[in-house]
Amino acid sequence: MKKFLLDLTVTENIRLNASYVLLKLTSQSVLPEMLPGQFAELRVDGSSTTFLRRPISINYVDKLRNEVWFLIQIVGDGTRRLAEAIQGEIINVIMPLGNSFTIPSNPSDKLLLVGGGVGTAPMLYLGEQLVKNGSKPTFLLGARSDKDLLQLAEFRKYGDVYTTTEDGSHGEKGYVTQHSILNSMEFEQIYTCGPKPMMVAVAKYAKTNQIKCEASLENMMACGVGACLCCVENTTEGHLCVCTEGPIFDINKLLWQI
Repeated sequence: MKKFLLDLTVTENIRLNASYVLLKLTSQSVLPEMLPGQFAELRVDGSSTTFLRRPISINYVDKLRNEVWFLIQIVGDGTRRLAEAIQGEIINVIMPLGNSFTIPSNPSDKLLLVGGGVGTAPMLYLGEQLVKNGSKPTFLLGARSDKDLLQLAEFRKYGDVYTTTEDGSHGEKGYVTQHSILNSMEFEQIYTCGPKPMMVAVAKYAKTNQIKCEASLENMMACGVGACLCCVENTTEGHLCVCTEGPIFDINKLLWQI
């Protein structure tokens, strides 16, 4: 897909909790087509310690309002500066980047979307697109505590939502791969994004049960266009740049110990 260098305007910055904000951006022209699973590189202005853009998953695309949403986790100076963006501020963005999740050719009600932490971000737009395609997705979202479960009301617009928390404050206590729906429901496709240990566990479950599975990798990225080689992943096809060949990979292509 064609990449665009755009100056986008902040329409809203919503503080979700101490560690996350939801940044909504718009353009004077119609935003380019974006697919679920793709990401953008956001330039960080006003930070003397930040020189590289920050790769952020596309959380949602509101075509009626001509908005793209980004879920920002505050982990350093760069993301902290993005989290401070105010309404009307201009943020320079390169997008859309990377490949996308596979939309089934035939609608299905046996699709499981598993997200953990900030890895829940691409699952919202994927869920909406699956519903548009006639499918009925199921969401399984994990976090450390109830304070870290984000956008639940938005997810419920597109399917049933199940949750796990490590402290048991919301949903079932434990990890996503321990949730009871994995024993009580049948799935034919799994999509996952989150911390690598979580995705490896999800991939192991999928492989054991012969379920197709795609994972959105979150390797360290700097350039977003395959030049710096920071995000290389070892695969059955050799070393591939996650930012250009991914971030979405079929788990059978990954050399994970599952």
